[in-house]
Amino acid sequence: MRMSTACCLLLSLIGFTSQDTLAADRPNVVVILADDLGYSDIGCYGSEIETPNLDALAADGLRYTQFYNTARCWPTRAALLTGYYPQQVGRDALPNLPGGARGGRPAWARLLPKLLRPLGYRSYLSGKWHVDGTPIQSGFDHSLTMDDHGRFFYPEKTTKDDVVQPPIPRGTDYYQTTAITDHALECLQEHAAKYQTQPFFHYVAYTCPHFPLHAPAADIVKYKGRYDAGWDAARQSRWERIQELGLVSGSLSELEPEIGPPYDFPAAIAELGDKEVNRELPWDSLTDDQRAFQAAKMEIHAAMVDRMDQEIGRILAQLKSMEVYNDTLILFLSDNGASAEIMIRSDGHNPAAPLGSAESYLCLGPGWSSASNTPFRRHKTWVHEGGTSTPLIAHWPNGISQHGALRHQVGHVIDIAPTLVELAGGEWPTSFQGHTLPPAPGHSLIRSFQSDTDEERAVWWLHEGNRALRRGEFKLVAAKGEPWQLYNLANDRAESHDLISGLPQKAAALQAEWERMTSEFESLRHP
Repeated sequence: MRMSTACCLLLSLIGFTSQDTLAADRPNVVVILADDLGYSDIGCYGSEIETPNLDALAADGLRYTQFYNTARCWPTRAALLTGYYPQQVGRDALPNLPGGARGGRPAWARLLPKLLRPLGYRSYLSGKWHVDGTPIQSGFDHSLTMDDHGRFFYPEKTTKDDVVQPPIPRGTDYYQTTAITDHALECLQEHAAKYQTQPFFHYVAYTCPHFPLHAPAADIVKYKGRYDAGWDAARQSRWERIQELGLVSGSLSELEPEIGPPYDFPAAIAELGDKEVNRELPWDSLTDDQRAFQAAKMEIHAAMVDRMDQEIGRILAQLKSMEVYNDTLILFLSDNGASAEIMIRSDGHNPAAPLGSAESYLCLGPGWSSASNTPFRRHKTWVHEGGTSTPLIAHWPNGISQHGALRHQVGHVIDIAPTLVELAGGEWPTSFQGHTLPPAPGHSLIRSFQSDTDEERAVWWLHEGNRALRRGEFKLVAAKGEPWQLYNLANDRAESHDLISGLPQKAAALQAEWERMTSEFESLRHP
């Protein structure tokens, strides 16, 4: 098989020979996506949660300190799989155009499996879909989707290869994070048996630690009492660890007691009772009952992250047993920051049920979300750093020579698709059915596998009226209905010191660029 130009370049950069790569010309790829995982929610990014498998990947690979998402689940998934901003492909709204989770993606915005199939790849999906269309129609060879987002123990809607499956009966030992992994292992085992001469792309999209807070009791008990000191103490401890690791410098963001969930569900707050807290209040201002209830919620969140790491360990073991671990690029990331949402859905909440069990329905809430997003401000749906900046781990023994290194360059989920197409030996398509395609806004990460790149780029955001643009060290950001603010992220990732009054020309230039890009995206949708 002929080695791709991209891989030849990469291997020449790091001095490997073709023999060193086990004669593989293109890597396998496993993309692991967590759901509502905050920046500091795993050990190698500052957490006290036990994540030895992810920590090992980071120790032998790379951690990106300034990697971004779209601030929300379905827009991020669209961006990851298409290589375009979700607003470009109808998966999120523009000021004068609708968009969202229910469709609108144009035919030219093909997903990664359709781009990788002509290059010889087989593609598999295990987990959350949340994209328009269906996986098999979109190019995946096998899929298991988790379409019931309110039940970890007995979901009522899943599909396998686009076929709706029976509901999971109550009283079984089913747990969704484990079921996702079971399917991933089935796909990998079949691939090893039937298609070992072909490379594969496996998209493992876990539904955790998204609400509801559901976890096996044995995992919860590991964290009993761990969070009794509260979110203030957790934030400070994580911040100290983040600085030790060299991930972020500057200062820790302040709590914002005036900021609550992004959506108001007063009936849910009333049903949950006085123990629930829907603001980032100082821990010592809470009652004893509130502190006990809140600490228990974080114990469950930690258990969900811990269980995900355990299941990732099973996938790594499978790759090793197939003898493809060294030539598999593994990327781990999150779809957005931790969530401040508080609501009750699906089967409701039984206050008499053990917290974290199937009959309970709890959400993390803004206090613990701020801890998960340490050291940043705000949460999922906001386009401040807390909503948009999350981990990216890259691990590939035969393609990444540095171990445990950090990458401080700016990256975004729109970079994943062009990176994988290039590694697969392909070129990004410029036309579709005779029509010229818009240039992909993403930047391949391949150069960054060897060193930080010094390129300056613009990264753009818009979600539910929250808007931002980052270019170089400066970020212009505004929450819905609020004026623009300007921050220098080189020394203020916490977005604490608004510079707009002192640098009006810089702010005006970034605003003009945000408006130009927004106009271009609207023109693309309605030329």
